[in-house]
Amino acid sequence: MSTSYIRKELVRLLRSGGAHASFDDIISGFPSKFHGVKPHGAPHTAWQLLEHLRLAEWDIVEYTRDARHVALKFPDEYWPQTDEPPDRKSWVASVAAFKKGLRAMEQLVEDMQKDIFAALPHGNGETIYSQALLLIDHNSYHYGQLMLIRRALV
Repeated sequence: MSTSYIRKELVRLLRSGGAHASFDDIISGFPSKFHGVKPHGAPHTAWQLLEHLRLAEWDIVEYTRDARHVALKFPDEYWPQTDEPPDRKSWVASVAAFKKGLRAMEQLVEDMQKDIFAALPHGNGETIYSQALLLIDHNSYHYGQLMLIRRALV
């Protein structure tokens, strides 16, 4: 059985968000004056969520492709220490790094030389397939939070 359909679907979900808004849809046009603002009752700012998405994604991707990867310590190393980015460049760099991480996971999924259902040699039963689903699920949850923050502020 060919895995090409499953691979295409995973990549589609990584890129588009499926039934939800995509990362680009949410981030594009997000006013910089609101990057560090926490709406009333919200647990996080857009900056905190963006950085959390980037950090968690990096950890998931690196774990998937590198047996020597040392996981971040949860929760401290998964969240930024500040409510707002130090400057505009930090926001732009975080967005770019997140997109680069998405592409890295897409490449793992698309690599026909890799068995996406084979257990990672260094893992505990995880596969490229399960790691891609983990990333899709994690991103979807936080995309929703980002969208709510954007709607509350803009």
